[in-house]
Amino acid sequence: MGVNMSKVAKRAHSYEYVLIVMRHGKAEAFGKGDDRQRQLTDKGVKQAKSVAKGLESLNLIPDRIACSGADRTRQTLERMLRVFGDKPKVDMRQSLYEGGVQAILDELQATKTKRKVLMIVGHEPTVSISCQWLATSDSDPERLDLLNLGMSPANLAIFGSNEPFKNWQIHSANLLAVLGPHDF
Repeated sequence: MGVNMSKVAKRAHSYEYVLIVMRHGKAEAFGKGDDRQRQLTDKGVKQAKSVAKGLESLNLIPDRIACSGADRTRQTLERMLRVFGDKPKVDMRQSLYEGGVQAILDELQATKTKRKVLMIVGHEPTVSISCQWLATSDSDPERLDLLNLGMSPANLAIFGSNEPFKNWQIHSANLLAVLGPHDF
């Protein structure tokens, strides 16, 4: 049973502010080198393109994207920007590699009110833990359970709220969907 994407889009567009938290696409296995320099695999490149096209089809192109400075997240973003074009304001943040949940909360605080769709591209386990903390207690339990499993490469969570991002705190946004490239 697949995800009804028109319902996801309708739910997202019913909120004034939408947050998309995404894990980078599939990367090379950890080797002897620096973890920050791990590259996307061919599959990871395809995943990034698929997710970007899917978000475009939902009319959820971000106004702002905050991306970890690691190679695999940067490559994920570069592939997605080929679909999104020049619309998103992009900020590369080393803190999203090493700063944990607080780094994601800091990005919410740093986002101006005029930005309505924010995307954060980061790493596990930070992305799934952050999503669990952000989700309201009345979010769909099945969606919350998906986050408990961790987010696979190129998976994303979509949140909605009528409060500006700078006002978001723990358990303050409705978890609307947890999606993977296969859903698009």
